[in-house]
Order: sequence, then structure tokens, then C-alpha cells
Amino acid sequence: MVACGGGGGGDGFSPPPPPPPPPSSGWEQGVFNDYNSFYARCEAPRAGINPATGQPYPDVPGSTLNENNFLRSYSNDTYLWYGEIVDRDPGLYNDPLDYFELLKTTAVTTSGAPKDKFHFTYDSQEWYELSQGGVSAGYGAQFVLLSAVPPREVVIAYTEPNSPATTLNPPLARGARVLAIDGVDINDNTQAGIDTLNAGLFPSDTTTPHTFEILDLGAASSRTVTMTAEEITSDPVRGETIIPTAMGDVGYMVFNDHIATAEQALIDAVDYFNTNGPIDELILDIRYNGGGYLAIASQLAYMIGGDVPTAGRTFEQQQFNDKYPDTNPLTGQALLPTPFYDTTLGLPFNGGAAGQPLPSLNLSRVFVLTGSGTCSASEAIMNGLLGVDVEVIQIGSTTCGKPYGFYATDNCGTTYFTIQFRGVNAKDFGDYTDGFSPSNTPANQAGTVIPGCSVGDDFDKALGDTTEARLAAALGYLNNGTCPAPSGLAPGDVLGKPGAPAIPADGFLPKSPWHTNRMYVP
Repeated sequence: MVACGGGGGGDGFSPPPPPPPPPSSGWEQGVFNDYNSFYARCEAPRAGINPATGQPYPDVPGSTLNENNFLRSYSNDTYLWYGEIVDRDPGLYNDPLDYFELLKTTAVTTSGAPKDKFHFTYDSQEWYELSQGGVSAGYGAQFVLLSAVPPREVVIAYTEPNSPATTLNPPLARGARVLAIDGVDINDNTQAGIDTLNAGLFPSDTTTPHTFEILDLGAASSRTVTMTAEEITSDPVRGETIIPTAMGDVGYMVFNDHIATAEQALIDAVDYFNTNGPIDELILDIRYNGGGYLAIASQLAYMIGGDVPTAGRTFEQQQFNDKYPDTNPLTGQALLPTPFYDTTLGLPFNGGAAGQPLPSLNLSRVFVLTGSGTCSASEAIMNGLLGVDVEVIQIGSTTCGKPYGFYATDNCGTTYFTIQFRGVNAKDFGDYTDGFSPSNTPANQAGTVIPGCSVGDDFDKALGDTTEARLAAALGYLNNGTCPAPSGLAPGDVLGKPGAPAIPADGFLPKSPWHTNRMYVP
């Protein structure tokens, strides 16, 4: 309202003062400062010692805007597809997690899947605990969600030895189905019921017992068991056996995790095959192996192929964005390929013993059993061997499609994971973002096609049982080169139930990020 005034002396009405302008973020579209100038300037600085480094936290008082600016500049500098990020004002976002979620490409692959499926964060302390040898809270039973909506199906894929699941009498085993948790039916669709089911399936502490109604494979009636979660360390390699066939002796083993202890476990398995063989073929079961240390993948690839195809060859080469064609932007080091490692590597592997020659099988081909949970470092085994012309026969379902990796980056108590590189093999190939698919996979479900058979998972048989669908198909292909009718589906295929979510027919295997990525030894 305009004030009345003049010499009349009457009361006037003045407008309220304008609100103060919002604080300037200093944002200029397309202009980026060095991310180091914003690093560790935190809204809530941490105090004390960082367990990951043994040094005091670098945090100093700052603001959410500082944290957002760090993420914006860091992404522009190191993100593989930095040119596809929409540049948004960091001052408009009050939560760095919300802002980070926008700092990625929105492009899709030829299948229509998001080009970047692997953009996430973790609490830094939780990430540190996960990174220490693959230890996490659980029962030692790997649950698979075959359907996440009613009618739900939750089945056990495998168990860890000496765990709550296997010290029961009788122990839980592959194929057992979960019918209820803590008195809540598995099909309860109330929020309270879903919260109870999730709390039981994915325990966050090691003090609270949970009661499960279980229908064991082949049982006529269910039973009730009570388990309390413990800190579970994965047993990464198991089930080594030699299967006699008309085509020769076939080695079979299950490999579930690229963790530090896997180095010695894989050496022991290969030694077993060589001592009790030699074997003529290998069937490597990595259907549930989501990844881990890339160095372990390189060692196993060497142990499969031996010296002839691998000597002096590249297992995997990192490729960063076009700002860094020759240098790793995170370490400052020249980009050198990861070779096929033919010796033990020292800490954190094998108790620190380095330089010991690895055994090898000297095979010209390998059969791999895969599922939608076969991811990252596991796919690198396949791609690395294909790069040096070791034949890979794939039996199972399309893999997850993760030729990418990142360096876990802590800032102000959150660890950020943004795709920074792709891995390519000796033939400069790494474009399998829709996964590897066996050759008889239907075209609308296929990723990068390699020889083999599309076979769904078979939870009615134990792993290693020669009548289990995937192992039986591998043995059949080895014998006569033919496949059963395709039954494995790609990640994202609908289960075929009304209203079912787009999760793979093989099910969703919840694993921690530590178990589903490429990890480089610092």
C-alpha cells in the first residue's frame, strides 16, 4: 500500500519490509571450482579418529552448501558421464543425499534400463565395518526374494557353515521356504507387517531373536525355528568335486564372494583339482557372486587359463572419463592395466604372503553358471577370459550388467559411490551394461550374447547335485552341445504374477554393496 503523506500530518501506512534475499550459493551454471576447496567442510563435523585411516577426521565446520558443492564439483570432475549431468543450483537442496541422487545421467540402455543403475550412498562407519573382510550381521542363510508382493516367495539359496542357520537341528538348507516371521504371515501387506518381515529377514543387530515358520524342501509340514543374528563371515569357495563323465573328468566348484580370504580358498580348490585330476573341464558356479576384489577375479582367471593365453596380457584396463585418458583422477597414478596375476599378492590377501606362484588348470574353456546376482568382479572373470580367447560357456540367466566401478569417497560421514570408470578387456571390450546372456536367451531379454544355455535357477536341488537344472544343463552341453528349452530370464523381467514387480525370475539376492562391486586394493 502506498503511504499517505504530505503536510496533512495524518497517520500513514507503510508496506512491510521485503524479506531478506536468500543466501547466494555462488552458483554459476557450468562453472565449477576445485572439489578439494569444499572437501570436509561439514554441517556437522565429526570428532575423533577415522578407523579407516587411523588419523583424526579431517572435518571442519562448514555447511550443507559446502557439502553440495563438493558433490557437484567432484561429480563434474570424476563421473564417467559427467557431461550428461543436469547442472542444478546446489543452494536449492537442504539434504546432500537428495542432491547427490540427481548428479547422474538419466540416459537408458538399448534395453530401456537406466544407464546408471549403481549410484548410491552408505553411512561411512557402516561402510568401514562392511569392508573389513565381508563381515555382516545375519543368520548365515542367504535369502532370495522370488516375489516381493503377495503371493510372496522367500527361499533359501545357500547357507554358511557354523552359523545360526546351520547349527539348528536339523539345519536350514537350500530350498527351504519362509512362511512367517515373528508371527506375521509372509503375505501380510500392512505397513506394520512389512516392517516386521523386513526386520526379521534383514536384521540390524545381534541381540534380538526372530522366529521363523519354515517349510523345508520336501517336507509335508512346516516347523518353527528361532535365530539371533551374528556377525557372519562368508565362506567364499565351497563344493569342490570332480564329476566323471564320458567326456572326461569335470571339476565343479561354487564361488560366492571375491573377499580377501578367497585367494587361499581358490588356491586350495585348484590344488584339489590338480591333485585328484587333472580335470578336463571346469564348471564354475558364480550364480550368487556379486563381486568384490578385482585382483581375486584376475587371479582366478589366470588359474583357469594358465600361462599360455594370459602371459603379458591385460585382464582389465580402467577407462575414466575423457578428462583423464592416461591418469587415474583419484590416485594421480598413470593408468596401467590390471594383468592376469600369477602369484599371491600379500596383504590383505592370504595372510600377507606375497609372490608365491599360483597353480593353474591350463584350460582352453570354462563353463560358468550365472544368475542375475552374477555381477561386477564376477562378470570381469568372464570378460577378461574372453579377451584372451579362453572360451566361456554360460549356463543360467543374464548377469547383472556392471562393467563399471568407483572409488568409495567419504565426505562428512557419508560415503558416496558414483560411477567413475569402466573396465575393458584385452580386446578393449567392456560394453555389457545389459549383462551377459546365453545364446538361446530370447532376443527381447538378451544382453551381450555368448555361447550357452538359458536356464532358470533350481531351488529344489542342492548346489552340486548333478540333476540340479543348471549343472545338469552344463553337463549336457558338454556332452552333446545342446540346451534345454530357455527358462532363465534377464534382470528386470517380470515374474509373471499379477502385479508382480520387475525383479528377476531367479529372484533378488539382497547383498551388501561390499559384495556387489569391483574393489581395488588401496
